[in-house]
Parts: sequence; structure tokens; C-alpha cells
Amino acid sequence: MRSRTDDTKPTVFIIDDDEAVRESLNGLFQSIGLRVELFASVQAFLSNGQADRPGCMVLDVRLPGQSGLDFQDLLVGKGIRRPIIFISGHADIPMTVRAMKAGAMEFLTKPVRSQDLLDAVQLAIERDQAQRARARNVAKVRADFESLTPREREIMALVATGRPNKQIAADVGLSEATVKLHRGHVMQKMNARSVAELVRMTDALDTLKVNPW
Repeated sequence: MRSRTDDTKPTVFIIDDDEAVRESLNGLFQSIGLRVELFASVQAFLSNGQADRPGCMVLDVRLPGQSGLDFQDLLVGKGIRRPIIFISGHADIPMTVRAMKAGAMEFLTKPVRSQDLLDAVQLAIERDQAQRARARNVAKVRADFESLTPREREIMALVATGRPNKQIAADVGLSEATVKLHRGHVMQKMNARSVAELVRMTDALDTLKVNPW
């Protein structure tokens, strides 16, 4: 049984119906200390509950059952943005364009140069880690925002526009001292160290279509 710690370790998921290719890639990635899991088809991958674990995918375009490109579309439709590196011995320009437009990291033609593939995988793992870190940060901002009272949300919106306490007090009909108190609560609850940081948080909430005000 896979442990929770194991599930957080970046993994290279290889999906290729050619066993020789799978084993060759397995040896290549393990030689530099990467964790690898092998699958002969998309169906085998999905049946193992791998869809949103951290890491990247090395995916053949032509597979039995669901194709690599169709699988990419499925992941995108589910909002799963794990980086994909396509490899194919039968690639054409429309395939490549479709894959790259859908967000593929790289599209390599077999036989693939080992260093090209290693470089692409390392970059893909770094991108996946960065994306997941951003997602965690945004989730925290949203959770912190949910802890604010309606009045604190109103004050946060005004602080983020750069208004001083005196002007905010006039805008909302409160004393300047009360605004200062609410402002302090907002900064504390949002874990914001500066107004600039609070503005970035407000922008993140806007991106999520969260209407704070």
C-alpha cells in the first residue's frame, strides 16, 4: 500500500504500450534517482487512481483504447494540469500543434535522445511543483479571507485601493480609530505583512471569481 509520504513525492508516469520502451525509460529515469511508474494504457493508469498525483507524464501519442491526445483532453477537462511530455514514432504536425496548444511541455520523436528527455522531465517536475505551490498559496488566501467578517471584507477592499484610514472612515461612516482597528484585524487574519501583499491577495481572490465585497 502506498503511503501518504510516497504520494507527495514527484513521480514520472510513463504510459506506453511498448514494454521495451517502458523498461528503457524506467532505467533512464531511475538512473538519476527519479521515482517511476509504468503503464501500458490510459485505462491501466486511471484504474490505479493516479490522475492528480504530483510529477509529470511521459505519454505515447498512439495507445490502445484511448489515445494520448484524447487523454490529455480528458485531464484538461477535469482541471488537472500535470505537465505532459509526448513521445511518438508516428508524429505529424497537426498532432504536435494540438498537443502543444493543450499545454504539453514537449513533443519528442522516437528514438528520443536521452538528454533531451531528461531535460524535459526535470523542467516538467519543476513546473508541476511551482504550480502546486501556487495552488496551495491561493487556497490559503481563500481560507483566510473566509475568516473575515463582512465589515472586515469591506475595509480590506478599500485598503487594497490605497486609501488612507481617514478617507476610509469617511467612506464607510466609521471613526478613524475603528477603521484602524478593523484594518489591523484584516492584516492579521490575512497574514499580510504589507499593503502591497494585501493587494496581491485581493488580485488572487478576483482571479478565483471570489466576490469579497
